[in-house]
Amino acid sequence: MRVWIVFLLCLAGHAMAAPTEEELIVEEPVTEEPVVEETGVGANPVQVEVGGFDEAIEVIEDDVAENPCLNHHCKKGKVCEVDESNTPMCVCQDPSTCPAAEGEFEHVCGTDNKTYDTSCHFFATKCTLEGTKKGHKLHLDYIGPCKYIEPCLDNELNEFPLRMRDWLKNVLVTLYERDEDNNLLTEKQKLRVKKIYENEKRLQAGDHSLDLLAHDFEKNYNMYIFPVHWQFGQLDQHPVDGYLTHTELAPLRAPLIPMEHCTTRFFEQCDADDDKYIALEEWAACFGIRSRRGQRPHHLSS
Repeated sequence: MRVWIVFLLCLAGHAMAAPTEEELIVEEPVTEEPVVEETGVGANPVQVEVGGFDEAIEVIEDDVAENPCLNHHCKKGKVCEVDESNTPMCVCQDPSTCPAAEGEFEHVCGTDNKTYDTSCHFFATKCTLEGTKKGHKLHLDYIGPCKYIEPCLDNELNEFPLRMRDWLKNVLVTLYERDEDNNLLTEKQKLRVKKIYENEKRLQAGDHSLDLLAHDFEKNYNMYIFPVHWQFGQLDQHPVDGYLTHTELAPLRAPLIPMEHCTTRFFEQCDADDDKYIALEEWAACFGIRSRRGQRPHHLSS
């Protein structure tokens, strides 16, 4: 728990509101239907942009006429080139043209269990494999060099949401405390988090036993509804459709895997119908949040 909170604070200065893999409710009535918060506003240090940050380019009209690529956006792994008619087009970037990593912290691990020097090298390589079976299966797995991730045991899998729920609650409280410039949470979100923050029954952040976390969830269930729904809304951005894809989930799971070895298995089992999408109700069920029928779902079965 402490490691997660430190991780959050370290990323606070490099947060994005709704990044993707290619760019890497509070005191609610039980009967109220789950509502995903409005999206596209506010920063979320829970997730990171695994592709790095693009610097803004000041576009001058005369320059655009001479070089159409200045105003032509390409996704990660591609660069803009102009054809014979001076028309901009996106082509795969040569991995050898990517800047070298400044340190190990820039390394990323792909689902092919290969360490890439930077996210630029990864996405450039993935682009060259477009249209192939290997390229279709290749995703950014986690941040950092590839390493041995120990298997997640069944009992550990059942313990994972206890810590995750508590972490999400503390993330929102931390954002509320630090939101002096009103750019981390929307006003509506701040009102919801304020209720949690000022509640005398709130379990303070710390290294708590699993028994205490489970007890607090049962006793103060309503405090955990909004944090779980809020995180879903932060990830559900491309497009906003009530479902999470592997790409949308990547900004959250990629930083967590090296620290929490049950991350991959947890999110895989959240997809209860195995359709490669995690619906809001599936997401809520993973965290033990009641379904719309008012029944609290059991956690993942072994």
